[in-house]
Order: sequence, then structure tokens, then C-alpha cells
Amino acid sequence: MMTPIQGVTAPINSRQFQPYVEENSDAIADSSFQSLTDLTKAILHHAFWLAEQKQNLPVKQYKKLLSSQGWEGEEKKYLKIATTFGKFEPQDFAQVEPRTIYQLAERSKQYQKVIDRLLDLSVINQETVRALIQKQRTPRAARPKKPSIWRRLKNGGRYCQIPPIHEASEQTGTTLQKMMDEEGLSAQQIVAEAIALRQAYKKGQLVYADKRNEC
Repeated sequence: MMTPIQGVTAPINSRQFQPYVEENSDAIADSSFQSLTDLTKAILHHAFWLAEQKQNLPVKQYKKLLSSQGWEGEEKKYLKIATTFGKFEPQDFAQVEPRTIYQLAERSKQYQKVIDRLLDLSVINQETVRALIQKQRTPRAARPKKPSIWRRLKNGGRYCQIPPIHEASEQTGTTLQKMMDEEGLSAQQIVAEAIALRQAYKKGQLVYADKRNEC
């Protein structure tokens, strides 16, 4: 954690910051670059100050501080900021917009590689941070899914569904239909029987008999 900032005796009310990010983003875009710089640094100063109070004050006194300032429940986002950017100085992010600071802190685990990479940069600005975030978001190639014939029922059960069989000759479909017509069996019954016979053959329980060799 960075050392306490000399001359800072009280934090700026945290309610000042969040509206800029959540409700008045257009106002941020229209404000001067200098004002944006001051706001980002103030957010980090406040986060570090609050984390210092939490660390040094007795629990009751710390809670009293939060209650007296109306910060209860809001302090968590700033403690996250302090934890996420504890190895930096507020000035390091002077060229980064407030929204990005909140985003990195709220998803610090997801963007840990981005934060670690920032430690290696001599200059940190909005463009470089956004580029690292975008790179982090690059989707990985999806692994091919293992084919499955199972489908779920609303009651939690399941059933198997054989995908459509496409053949130019239509031999499988034609043969199956002929068996159904001649034997009066359902497609499911015939398929089940065929699978059982194939399984038995694979296990060596069936062998091919050539009638020509029979006596």
C-alpha cells in the first residue's frame, strides 16, 4: 500500500464520484481534460485514505466514521480500488477516465493481467489501458463440443435423439422404413435391436457365418 499523502486530513465524500460514473457520463465527456484528471486522482486519493483509516482505526471508530459521513455500503467500491491499485500512485492514472478505474477495480480478478501489465509501463493513459482491456477480452477459440444424443425433459429425465441421417442413396432410411412396414415394428425398436447386435458383435459374442461353408 502506498504511504499516506501528507496534508490530506479528510477524504472527499464518496458520493461525489459515483454519480459522475453512473449517471453523468456525458458530463464527464464534456468537461475539460484537467477536470477529468483531477477527478481521477481524487478518486484514488480517497480510496487510499479510506483504506488507511480501515487499517488504523478501531472497528467501532471506523464504522462511526462511515456512519457520520453517510458512506456505509459505499466504502466497499473504494476499498476495492485501494486494493487493486495499491502498487501505484494516484498520479499514475491521471490520464485515465474514472469509469475505467471503477471497471478495473470491480473486476480485478478478471483484469489481473491488465493491472500487472500496467506496472511495466512508464506512461499510463486511457488508450493503453483500453488496448490492454480489449486484448484481455479477446475470446479464445471455442473447443468443439462433444456430440451428444441426450435431451432433457422438464421433469429432470432424459431421452436419446438420433440426429438426421443424410445420405445421397437414402439407403439407411429406405431399409429402416421397409423393416417397419414388413415387421410392424417401430423405428425405435429396430434401432435398439441393431445397436444390441452391433454391441454383441464388438464383444465377440457374434460371428459372421458363411452359409456356403455349412454342411
